[in-house]
Amino acid sequence: MTPEDLPHLSAWVDDPFLQRMVGSEFLQAYRHVWDKSPAFFEAVLSDPTQVVLIIEAYRGWTTPVGVVRLFNIHLLEGYAFLETIVADVRAMKRGFGIEAGKLVSYYGVDVLGLRRIEAKVYEYNVLSMNSLRRNGFRQEGVLRQAGFDGERYWDLVIFGILKDEIEAVRRRDKVYLPLDPSEGNGREPT
Repeated sequence: MTPEDLPHLSAWVDDPFLQRMVGSEFLQAYRHVWDKSPAFFEAVLSDPTQVVLIIEAYRGWTTPVGVVRLFNIHLLEGYAFLETIVADVRAMKRGFGIEAGKLVSYYGVDVLGLRRIEAKVYEYNVLSMNSLRRNGFRQEGVLRQAGFDGERYWDLVIFGILKDEIEAVRRRDKVYLPLDPSEGNGREPT
């Protein structure tokens, strides 16, 4: 995430569809606690309990399509929570969220040494549940009426994945990072 991404976050926090589907504490903090202040960027950058990445799409996209983050990172216990937000409706159902969640999970295992990642999803957000399942997450339980969408209480479905399951996904799925020779850093491998 860079300071240039803040205008996109500003638009996303005002989207009632995203608020209902995700209920992101991250976006709520930006809107209500930080009042969309540029200081939010520094706060996120200096927070050792989260890793926030902007989802950039491939060719033909001029703006970011979402955000993915690991948060409430507990290094000693080896676990964290995953949040993936695909904010651009044109990018939904195109695999951006699945790939972003997969890549940040690999980062969590490889760099942070995580052994477990958890995610919470509103019971009506079937798209997010399917994305998690596709990445090897298993449903572990339900927090009854733990989520509030501004009108009523909903169940939160809890998903989790362990390090060996993440490794199995890595063996199963090839990470797709399409770069033409003219893209990337322009160097040939030696």
